Amino acid sequence: MSQFLVKLILFVSLLLLATQLYAGGQREEALSNSVKAVIQKSVSNAFAPRLVFANSEEGQAWLAEMSQRLQKRIPDKSDREDFLISVQYEATRAGLDPQLVLSLIQMESVFNKCAVSRVGARGYMQVMPFWAKKIGNPDHNLFDLRLNLRYGCTILRHYMDIEHGNLFRALGRYNGSLGKSKYPNLVISKHHKSWN
Repeated sequence: MSQFLVKLILFVSLLLLATQLYAGGQREEALSNSVKAVIQKSVSNAFAPRLVFANSEEGQAWLAEMSQRLQKRIPDKSDREDFLISVQYEATRAGLDPQLVLSLIQMESVFNKCAVSRVGARGYMQVMPFWAKKIGNPDHNLFDLRLNLRYGCTILRHYMDIEHGNLFRALGRYNGSLGKSKYPNLVISKHHKSWN
């Protein structure tokens, strides 16, 4: 085996390890029928994403700034803008800060849409498959950009509601590390350093 191939395999292995380090491990919990109905309605929204800003100039300025920051992670401009518009739309629709969602995605999958954690979480926002059965459709492809973001933002909003707006605890729930500070602190730090 050539040295290049060995180095490539080592690099890919390290990259996979890094993407799984903080990947989501949401825990399946019982949901009341009313909560389940609200979450199901949110997930079933199939509107095409668009930038949601007071005016188009503000939206274009945000898109240009975030696109520049994300260029190294998603090199193709069209893919990057589609991703950012989808993040901004789904986060805003869920009442979340889009830059916080970008921070969470960076921690969960390092912007790898095909990421799979050791516990089976999938896609950009590392959504556990039980959510598709519980609040959506078992046939939903959690690697699909828009579905993954819709589920992830809906789940984080649900956790924010359970925790009465406490971001620290909601992030802990999202990652399956409620009561531990490492993951929420890392997401919040990324938010302030990279995306704010």
